Amino acid sequence: MFRNILGWDRSPRAPHGPRGTRLYAVGDVHGRYDLLREVANLIREDLRGCPGDAFTVLLGDLIDRGPQSREVVDSLARRDFPTPFTALMGNHEAAMLHALESDKAFELWLGMGGSETLASYLGGVPRPGAVDRPALMRALPEEHLTFIEAMPPTYAAGDFFFCHAGIRPGVPLERQTPADLLWIREPFLSSTRNHGKVIVHGHTPVPAPMFLSNRIALDTGAFATGKLTCIAIDEAEIRVLTPAEECGGETADRVSAGLTR
Repeated sequence: MFRNILGWDRSPRAPHGPRGTRLYAVGDVHGRYDLLREVANLIREDLRGCPGDAFTVLLGDLIDRGPQSREVVDSLARRDFPTPFTALMGNHEAAMLHALESDKAFELWLGMGGSETLASYLGGVPRPGAVDRPALMRALPEEHLTFIEAMPPTYAAGDFFFCHAGIRPGVPLERQTPADLLWIREPFLSSTRNHGKVIVHGHTPVPAPMFLSNRIALDTGAFATGKLTCIAIDEAEIRVLTPAEECGGETADRVSAGLTR
């Protein structure tokens, strides 16, 4: 059914997903509700071949930069998704929460893509004088705020650890700080050390999903590129879900992550 590009190392040393559960991981959505629905449809189709349970991890930055942040949050707050899921806190969600607390934080948030989110909540480009913190507070539904505030920073399953930005090399996973989990780039990105689990993350855009021995990078810049990446992790296999028209009628490609421990 699936095209085998590179095969998968099934040796005992290769990392494994949790037994009996297929995990999906989705990169940074950034206000692209259209792409999120496409990914949801790919997952729905992929579930037809799932022999057990399934669970999805969204890697944070659901909002900002793209034009449909309200729609993204609204659908997920209503649990409108084909599997149970957790949506992790990203630095953009954290910035939005801080923006509700002070005018300075609000201005900083607008400059990092929050202006598009504010426009989506106000129903269009804000009127002159309407771009202020009270406008956001009035427009943000309570259920959306509750959903964002409850977003956890991490999720772990099998041999995989999911977070938004990455981790501080050399620090145990259970002792990572929120700042690093949401914002780190270096020294995480250049680290080749074994972190105890394979880190699945977004935050730093890559042209295509990147599979390294100690991490998997899934932020493919959806708001600008139109590419929202989703992978499926089975017990001993990772696949990239791909629209049928992009892979000759197939819906997923098996990949080798080179993930040996």
